[in-house]
Amino acid sequence: MPHRGGVVEGGSAVRHFGYLSASDTDALFEAPPEQFGRESAADLLAVALGATLYMPASRPALAADVTKQAAAGVTSVVVCLEDAIADAELAEAEANLVAAFTELHEQARTELPLLFVRVREPGQIPQLVTRLGPASTVIDGFVLPKFTAALGAAYLRAVDEADALRGPGPVLRVMPVIESGAVLYAETRVEELTRLRDLLHRERHRILAIRLGATDLCALYGLRRSPDLSIYDVKVVSDLIADVVNVLGRVDGTGFTVTGPVWEYFGGPERIFKPQLRQSPFVEHDEPDLRGHLVSRAIDGLIREVTLDRANGLTGKTAIHPSHVAVVNALSVVSHEEHRDAADVLGAGRAGGVLASVHRNKMNEIRPHTAWARDTMLRARVFGVAADGVSFVDLLAASLPR
Repeated sequence: MPHRGGVVEGGSAVRHFGYLSASDTDALFEAPPEQFGRESAADLLAVALGATLYMPASRPALAADVTKQAAAGVTSVVVCLEDAIADAELAEAEANLVAAFTELHEQARTELPLLFVRVREPGQIPQLVTRLGPASTVIDGFVLPKFTAALGAAYLRAVDEADALRGPGPVLRVMPVIESGAVLYAETRVEELTRLRDLLHRERHRILAIRLGATDLCALYGLRRSPDLSIYDVKVVSDLIADVVNVLGRVDGTGFTVTGPVWEYFGGPERIFKPQLRQSPFVEHDEPDLRGHLVSRAIDGLIREVTLDRANGLTGKTAIHPSHVAVVNALSVVSHEEHRDAADVLGAGRAGGVLASVHRNKMNEIRPHTAWARDTMLRARVFGVAADGVSFVDLLAASLPR
């Protein structure tokens, strides 16, 4: 059976920043990231996804690409049979996926990331599991595109069938993708989100995270954001994100993790506005050239969007290029200051009141900041706590090839 992070499947584990040397880990982290795997608690696993790298199922060296990206720090991968594959190439892509996953299953010493398959329609799910046979155990779950209240029940029944075909073992997780007109259009949005919430609650044990299909949502209005803008500048989509978080992302025990949408750029197209990264953090951490590298590849826009994702209640992000993974994950590390504030809130020992931050730069109000503090501590477990004085600049410098 495949190994994950050196642990035999069934006690599988991977770890963010596992590619760093022991000395770099000691220098960068006050508390290093913990291992996690398919048997981890759902709330921890959802946060641990971080940057989830999508790759087409048609890649000629798919198995080698998965293991290569795992060695480079990718801990969750989605192999896509949907929009990334032309209609005429679907059968060939399915056969390629089956061959690649069978190869991964047979490579007993291979360290694997969490593996998901993005399908086109419900019937593909049990069909793929049947074709894979014993190799289906490398799959951790499925990404369900164009997920609506009408189609969603069929998707979830198909996953139930696939689970029965696989037999005993960890439950297959699913990540529905919200990207339909029914949820975007104002006249149907509230009803559709309410129906989606009811459907997802009935299958809560399966739902790992909710994903947002920003490209498909923009397509409904013929829109595409430039590298100078974030998805939050596209108001018709940002309004939907707010409503999705409102209905599906609540922290009262009824919500789900909602992940950030894809950033489409990995090159340096012509820019209209100034770069969105200040020079001073890079100068202060002796990395002035890193800023130029990030700006030249439009990564400054990605950094801004990840920051806005977190401010708007989203966790993790869809990634279509390996260079995005290190950025998203570095920005997910809990800073020394954040961790101290969260620990103070949770350790106050009383139900309310106000504490001055030990950094003397903010107010920590115990009751309203408790949910934030708990989420921060969960993120700290899987992404680690940065050492005092270490910033995302240092983490990026240690993670990005240049």
